[in-house]
Amino acid sequence: MSSLWAEIMAVLPSRLEDLRLEFNQVVDESLVFLLRQTVELLYGGQDVAKCLQLSQTIIDFSWEKLNIGTWREVDKEWRRVYSHGCLLKAVCLCKEETAVREAIKTCDMGLLMGAAILDNILIRLIKVLQSHVSAGKRPLEDATSLQEKPKVALPLIQEIRTGTAVPRVWCPSLEHFRAQYLIPQKPVILEGIVDQWPAVKDRKWSVDYIRYIAGYRTVPVELGSRYTDAEWSQTLMTVGEFIDKYILDQVEHGPMGYLAQHQLFDQIPELRQDIYIPDYCCLGDGDEDEITINAWFGPMGTVSPLHQDPQHNFLTQVVGRKYIRLYSPTQTAKLHPHPTQLLHNTSQVDVENPDLENFPEFGSADFEECTLNPGEVLFIPVKYWHYVRSLDISFSVSFWWS
Repeated sequence: MSSLWAEIMAVLPSRLEDLRLEFNQVVDESLVFLLRQTVELLYGGQDVAKCLQLSQTIIDFSWEKLNIGTWREVDKEWRRVYSHGCLLKAVCLCKEETAVREAIKTCDMGLLMGAAILDNILIRLIKVLQSHVSAGKRPLEDATSLQEKPKVALPLIQEIRTGTAVPRVWCPSLEHFRAQYLIPQKPVILEGIVDQWPAVKDRKWSVDYIRYIAGYRTVPVELGSRYTDAEWSQTLMTVGEFIDKYILDQVEHGPMGYLAQHQLFDQIPELRQDIYIPDYCCLGDGDEDEITINAWFGPMGTVSPLHQDPQHNFLTQVVGRKYIRLYSPTQTAKLHPHPTQLLHNTSQVDVENPDLENFPEFGSADFEECTLNPGEVLFIPVKYWHYVRSLDISFSVSFWWS
């Protein structure tokens, strides 16, 4: 028995019944039978090829269920079935040590599209698999920082105008923040509150470091200048492929690539250890596990069109700089939101190149703006409109809370 196979079997429950293959009536009994048959083959050490074939059938069948209708209407039981299929396939793949990368991708698909099962067994399995494959050399202490790639000047806004700057405050007390900014719903830049993050304090997040930690991990990447464009799309690729194609070697006239609004830290706990939830989130109504933490990683020039979100946001800049324009909800009528339900929270106006012929009121809308630098946190109140453009290669972390 190989070392890898022994480690993998140690991650799996020792008894078949501990795999918890009970589902509600929405899942066909025939598919549950197929799951149990696959598990028996796996635990019995019989015919791994057959086990691999059956697990792929489970994945394909549940994948169809995941893609019928809207995502929020998908019964969570089908997501559990999909994760179980990915788990079984990944384990079968590991019988051949040359298929470890494919096994990691399979686990990631379970994490991206499925539901957490067996105390996050997919994350624990990936940890074992990654110890047997290296996405890159361990980064040196003086590894090239993400923002040190040669810059290309962008012919857009470069300076903050007088009277429009978002106010800044250094480490305010919880009560001061609550009284002066949270209750009156005013944007503010908080300085000094993330200085102890390993990602900030030690400047850990270099290209080499991210590739080393996450190079073989599969993530969703947005392709296109902004999500409102007709040619915008999404694709799946590894973090290593994303870095090579869109961070280090971006084609001048090719599509922009952006790892945007992704819960990367749930998928890759090693990166989660480099950041902490801001203390000010304790002023919210929900528990800590209700805070949504998203990653935003991309090259210079990525744009989030003018839009609003249904929760408060602490947008934290870790690497690079971003230009941000903010409009109060009182200015909504002048911002011309899209009339469709899908994009009702997004403005039709291109903030830095507005069509004032069709949207004349936009020119008189009041706004605030800022350049957000590494180690700074921007508080964006709920429903506040905001437009974001990266001025450098950038890595941001957002905390959405109520």
